Amino acid sequence: MLNSLSGRFLILTIIFVMLAEILIFVPSIARFREDYLLSRLERAQIASLALLADDMISPDLEEELLRNAEVFNVVLRRDEARQLILSAPMPQQISDSFDLRGATAFQLIRDAMARLFDPDPKVIRVIGNPVREAGLLIEVTMETSELRDAMIDYGLRILILSAVISAVTAFLLFLAVQALLVRPIKGVVRHMQAYARDPEDARRIIKPESGLRELREAEEALETMQVQLTGSLKQKERLAQLGGAVAKVSHDLRNMLTSAQLFTDRIEMSQDPGVKRMAPKLVNSITRAVHLCEATLAFGKAEEPAPRLERVVLADLVSDVIDSERLSAGEHDLSFAEDIPSTLQIRADSEQIYRVLANLVRNARQAVMQSGEGGEISVAAQEHEDHWVILVSDTGPGLPKKALDNLFRPFQGGVSKGGTGLGLAIAQELIRGHGGQLRLKKTGESGTVFEIDLPKGDLELAIEPEFDNGEAVTH
Repeated sequence: MLNSLSGRFLILTIIFVMLAEILIFVPSIARFREDYLLSRLERAQIASLALLADDMISPDLEEELLRNAEVFNVVLRRDEARQLILSAPMPQQISDSFDLRGATAFQLIRDAMARLFDPDPKVIRVIGNPVREAGLLIEVTMETSELRDAMIDYGLRILILSAVISAVTAFLLFLAVQALLVRPIKGVVRHMQAYARDPEDARRIIKPESGLRELREAEEALETMQVQLTGSLKQKERLAQLGGAVAKVSHDLRNMLTSAQLFTDRIEMSQDPGVKRMAPKLVNSITRAVHLCEATLAFGKAEEPAPRLERVVLADLVSDVIDSERLSAGEHDLSFAEDIPSTLQIRADSEQIYRVLANLVRNARQAVMQSGEGGEISVAAQEHEDHWVILVSDTGPGLPKKALDNLFRPFQGGVSKGGTGLGLAIAQELIRGHGGQLRLKKTGESGTVFEIDLPKGDLELAIEPEFDNGEAVTH
């Protein structure tokens, strides 16, 4: 009970209502004391008027008047003359005097609390204004025991009434909280528990129904989160299935390509000049395809092989990529440009860098060809003190908004119509494996530029000796 929201709300409600009643109790008990003293002054005034009407009053009648007024003596000032009207023996000396004529609220509360917590009976003097201006002032002396008893009785009745009001108020608020807040929250919790049991079941997604604005906003936020999570889980399942299928296809394709490699030797033996010129490129393409199949199998195991770093002449890789894409472009009005120093060497995995460049140049070619206009694709490279920079640019129409919003995300960031977005995702992963970065430098109507940044760091190229006729030579 105490650990529930409604239980704690019930207890807090009782506490706050009791605090409010206490704040009301203090001035009310002070008001009760003031009314009590004023009533004694009024009684004393009535008794004194009886004496003024008849100067000859018997001692017994005087004692009865004082007893009815519950005072020991009465002093009435009329016409600037102070006159002791009624008097009786007092049990003790007067301890305090209280003038009600100009008392402030603070003074009344202070005096009431002091009397309430002082159990000793005392004799006090009380001064006030006569009723209906029947004089300048009236003064009485009285004992405090009956006053304190009356205050205690009044206070107990106030506290009991406060307790009843608190209990009823808390119970009503408890029912209201149960109906308006706790029950809807429990409904949301049940939806969450049901969704957690099968998050891929779209029927378990919550439907916002609450009439409370804050709770409805929470339900709408939960609905959005569940929709996104369900979509992500379904996409991950499809990716897992696709990964399994790709791994199987890659396995069989690798075997077929391996068999194709056996026939390349005979092709290289051909005397045809065209065959001799194209055979090495065919061999390289088949070899790269085999390596790609092997890498795909490794990727299906969620582990991209670490790059095998070696010295690579970048111009040769770029030339192979552009030759392949030039053939794919066919008769389309598309030109290719290379700005790679022939002596520029980088330290990288040649197969992985080839895949990166092939993906970037292929995306650029497809973007230009789909625009229906001519264009140019350029690959440039620069060497700096601590890193190499490779730029792949095109004069195509720029990346679409969907590609920009999901860049480098597989199956979402496709840069061409019908593309899967795998090329950029794979390229980024391979560059990260080299400790570098692949980023979009710019895109727009004038074209797109991707930048590859490969750091040297501790992997800076060392000058490795080569041997010619037994003598070491360096480049």
